[in-house]
Amino acid sequence: MPMIEAKVTMQLPAEKRDILKAEFGKAISIIGKPESYLMINLVDNQDLYFGGKKLDKGAYVEVKVLGNVDSASSDKMTSKLCEILQNELGIPGNAVYVSYWGTGSWGWNGSNF
Repeated sequence: MPMIEAKVTMQLPAEKRDILKAEFGKAISIIGKPESYLMINLVDNQDLYFGGKKLDKGAYVEVKVLGNVDSASSDKMTSKLCEILQNELGIPGNAVYVSYWGTGSWGWNGSNF
């Protein structure tokens, strides 16, 4: 069960949320996970700072998975996430920060996988 949570500095209208949901859904296959199990959380209007300066257009994205993500897959995934955020929201790649989190246990429906 993968999870993508994207915090962005601007407001996300419903149509942009739908586009991001669809694009993230396609991108998750890069790390070998199916869209059918993907959970997405989009958090807009965030104050993000880097180096003490507020980002006008920026994003922090967490990708969480059951298991691990290898470095080659995460590198491709980061590239794709930056491309999506640039194309859809105008956020430059140098203002997109992505972290990857793997876990050995993921709970759902009263038990763990």
